[in-house]
Amino acid sequence: MKKVFPIIIVLITLSLIGIIYIQINWVLTMVENRQEEFVHKVTNNVMTDVGQELMQQKSFSPNLNSLRFRPGTTWHPTDQFMTELMKTPTIAQIFTQSQLEEKLQKAFNKYGLGKTKYEFAITSNMNIERMSKNFMKVYEDSVNNLREFQLLQIAGENSFSDADEALIVIVPNFKKVVISQMYWKFAGIIFFTLLIIAAFYITVRTLLVQKKLSEIKNDFINNMTHEFKTPLATISLAVDALRNEKVAQDRQKSEYFSSIIKEENKRMNKQVETILQAAQMDRQDLQLNLQPVHIHEIVQDIADNFQLQLQEKKGRADLQLNAKNDLLEVDEVHFTNLISNLFDNAIKYSNDNVVIKVSTHSTKKNLVIRLDDNGIGMNKETQRRIFEKFYRAHTGNVHNVKGFGLGLSYVKTIVDAHFGKIKVDSTVGKGTSFTMEFPLMKES
Repeated sequence: MKKVFPIIIVLITLSLIGIIYIQINWVLTMVENRQEEFVHKVTNNVMTDVGQELMQQKSFSPNLNSLRFRPGTTWHPTDQFMTELMKTPTIAQIFTQSQLEEKLQKAFNKYGLGKTKYEFAITSNMNIERMSKNFMKVYEDSVNNLREFQLLQIAGENSFSDADEALIVIVPNFKKVVISQMYWKFAGIIFFTLLIIAAFYITVRTLLVQKKLSEIKNDFINNMTHEFKTPLATISLAVDALRNEKVAQDRQKSEYFSSIIKEENKRMNKQVETILQAAQMDRQDLQLNLQPVHIHEIVQDIADNFQLQLQEKKGRADLQLNAKNDLLEVDEVHFTNLISNLFDNAIKYSNDNVVIKVSTHSTKKNLVIRLDDNGIGMNKETQRRIFEKFYRAHTGNVHNVKGFGLGLSYVKTIVDAHFGKIKVDSTVGKGTSFTMEFPLMKES
């Protein structure tokens, strides 16, 4: 697993990078194609349609505007008159600005570019005769703007036209126009890319969790094997001793070895009960038998029960039970186990001369219980993970610490089940402090 896991991570990472790279290239190609399509529509479709329409109407429009007669004069047709009569009028003379804009807008609508903003002008002999309002503002920028020309000449009749006319259409920021038409596609691409990244994250996270669970399982099995192997070996030795004739005849020795068997049996039962409690909490089958209980009495009884263990380490318990109100509605069995686990941990993770200080005080709504010790303490990483199931802190020079790593996980579960809060503060080499808050029993 240790060798396969990095390979899986590398393969998934490379796959994700490859997919994102292909997506980016596809987007760039798509944008480029859409820009070319847009230019084609404006150049070959819109401009051609409008240009042909203007030239067609221009060919049927005689130039009568150039004919001027003085009142009372006799009219005689001359060559000059015939030339003026046959001369084709300019587009600017035939169409107003609004008419030209209407024709352009109609063509833009026809090819699906109805929302496109544009500016236009009609030139005659390089002079602007008609133009839209903002034409001159956008004319100079040929980099960001699409600028197209369409010559307006009538085939076969150029000899009668003095004007070299052209239609100029400019689409400002046409690249942004194209991109704005693709917002939904971009949104879809971003969404599915994020979806792939999320799937990648979940996959890696799941693999890490599975790896961690595998390590926890192995540690648990090792701890459990050790916890059961030691009392079994002790019981086996005690049984062998009892079979010895000299021991069997000595009542005092027989009682001594019998007591060892009984104590080791109780120890094993306690370990089995701990595992069963953990399994029960995993199934969320924890049911509390809530009753009014004075917490000071529980703390006092627990301190008395741990006197022998404290004496072995030349330690003591300092109780400062100052809470004016210590009545809580709790499950007495589970709450007793909670405090017992904290006492047990304080003794296990300490050297000689251990001092366990338990203090209480009550606020308007809560009872606060604080348990301090002068043990080996914990680093920040351990404090962050101390309530995780099966997690066991490194004990440094303390080598006699045994257990499954379930004690503080159980504590956290019971505190939460009683709607309480718990926090830990610790300094390596100085000791640890657990602070718990529980809601006081409401007065009826």
